[in-house]
Amino acid sequence: MLPVNKHFCFCTFAASKVYRSLARELAKDLEKYSPGTTFIIFTDNPSEFSNYSNVLVFKHKRQGVLYYHERRFAIAKALSMFNSCIYLDADVRICAPVPEDMQWLPGITARSCTTMVKHLQGLIKKTDPPRPNVIKLFEFIKKMGRKLDLDAESDQVTFINEFLFVVTRDAGKEVEFLKQWEKLALYAEVNGYHKHPGYAMGLAAAKVGFPVRHNVMEGIDFFDDRIERVRIAKGLSDPKAKQVYFETQRRIENPQLSIPEKVMMKASKFIEYYYHLIRLIITTTLKTRGHGDTGIRG
Repeated sequence: MLPVNKHFCFCTFAASKVYRSLARELAKDLEKYSPGTTFIIFTDNPSEFSNYSNVLVFKHKRQGVLYYHERRFAIAKALSMFNSCIYLDADVRICAPVPEDMQWLPGITARSCTTMVKHLQGLIKKTDPPRPNVIKLFEFIKKMGRKLDLDAESDQVTFINEFLFVVTRDAGKEVEFLKQWEKLALYAEVNGYHKHPGYAMGLAAAKVGFPVRHNVMEGIDFFDDRIERVRIAKGLSDPKAKQVYFETQRRIENPQLSIPEKVMMKASKFIEYYYHLIRLIITTTLKTRGHGDTGIRG
C-alpha cells in the first residue's frame, strides 16, 4: 500500500542493472527512515521495484543519449503530485530518520551549489595551464546561456550539484523551469555534453526566475561516496562510520564478470551510445526544422 500523507516526496531516476540495484538500497533506507513518504522512481525496468510498499514506479523510455538529464521526468511527475520533491541520486543513501516537518521555500533548494562563474573558474584554476576540455566547456556553457539570452557569467546564474536537491512549486514557474531545462538538455546532448545537468538546471532556473538557494539540509543524514571521501580526508568523518555503505556500493558497482562478459558489456555500451546519439540528432533536427530553427548544433 502506497503512502498517502505528507506534502513532499522523494524521487530518483534509475536505469541499468547497477543503478536499479543502488536504488533498491535507497528504497529500503527511505522505507526505514521516512515511513509514510512516497518514493517516486523512473526506471527502465519497473518490475524490480514491485515489492517496495513506499515506491511509486514509472517505466521510462530514454529520451537523451545518456541518462543524466532524464531525472527531469521524475521531477515533473513528482511535482504533479506533491508540493515539493527531494531528488536523490540513486547511489545516495539515507542513514538516519528524516524529519517529517521539513518545509521548503518555492524554487530549488540545493545541498551544494555556487555561482556558475565561480564553479567554472574553479575548474579552470585546477591546472596550469587550464585543461583544454575545461576551456571548451566554459565556452559551451556561455553559448548555452546566449541561447536563453542570459549571461552565464552573471552572479544570478547558479551551478547546482545534482546529487541532492529539493524542487518546490512556485505558481507555475516550476513548469517553465522544466521546459527550459529540456531545451538545454537536448542542445547539450546533441553537442556531446551528456553529463552534469546542473549547468542546464542553473541556466533554466535563471531564465524563468525560479529561485535557487543553498541549504546544508542538517535534518537529512545522507551518504554520498564522493562527499564522504572528502569529509574523511578533511578529518570531518570517521572512516569506519559509514564503511558498510562504501562496501555495498563497491559490491554493486563492481560485479565479478568474466572476460567475455566484460567485452560484451563494453561493446553493448558503445553501440547503445551511438544509437541514441544518432537517434537524438535526427529527431531533434526534424523537430527544430519544423519550427524553422536548424541551429541545434550551433
